[in-house]
Amino acid sequence: MTDTAHAQPAAATQPALVEMRDMSIAFGGIKAVDEVSVNLFPGEVVGVLGHNGAGKSTLIKMLSGAYRPNGGKILINGKSVEIHNPRDAKKYGIETIYQTLALADNIDAAANLFLGREKKTLFGTLDDAFMEHETRKVMGRLNPNFKKFKDPVKALSGGQRQSVAIARAIYFNAKILIMDEPTAALGPQETKQVADLILQLKKEGIGIFLISHDLHDVFDLSDRVSVMKNGKLVGTVRTTDVTKDDVLGMIILGKEPDAPDASMMN
Repeated sequence: MTDTAHAQPAAATQPALVEMRDMSIAFGGIKAVDEVSVNLFPGEVVGVLGHNGAGKSTLIKMLSGAYRPNGGKILINGKSVEIHNPRDAKKYGIETIYQTLALADNIDAAANLFLGREKKTLFGTLDDAFMEHETRKVMGRLNPNFKKFKDPVKALSGGQRQSVAIARAIYFNAKILIMDEPTAALGPQETKQVADLILQLKKEGIGIFLISHDLHDVFDLSDRVSVMKNGKLVGTVRTTDVTKDDVLGMIILGKEPDAPDASMMN
């Protein structure tokens, strides 16, 4: 079940957006990630699951440039790349939305969208009109119900804050989005709002690695799940081929589910 050919979506004929091959990293002699391979295709959500300490966040941090691997290879659209820091990751269209969102609470959506990348007029002043116009445009595409453009983001709901963080990522041409526990601490209504955002991103061809502890969310949103345990990959399976109990067995016991009938793989 861990074979890449089995794991990739049936319709996928193009190269993977991302392929991480045999990724490894150790801290103090302890292997946090041990020769793990995963991939991601355009318009696909891959859930990355495992207990605390399983290595899932560490694996993804090697893709985001937060950690430098001891071994392995990263390919973007079939080409080998070097990612040494978050700036490198952004260059390849990789954006990370951490659970904390990294938003500046005291400023509005537009100021957050362009934080550190502010646009200026010919006179050297901030071009607030342009930045607000662009923010309204990208939010209209992503979340048409968003109206609080003038409010500081600390006044927004959790789901609205997620909208701002996602809008910032896709405005700067993210093709690969890493979402770390995007629905943690959100109520049912806000969780649905974030789920709707993810489905919209899929339609636009963006690939998403979804790190989550919530099995229900993962099954609702993911095309495939990659399960890790003790730094190793237990397996990658299509969510349509397995049950939640199968995935729980992978998480808890490190046991792959029985292979589906060959006719189901076609």
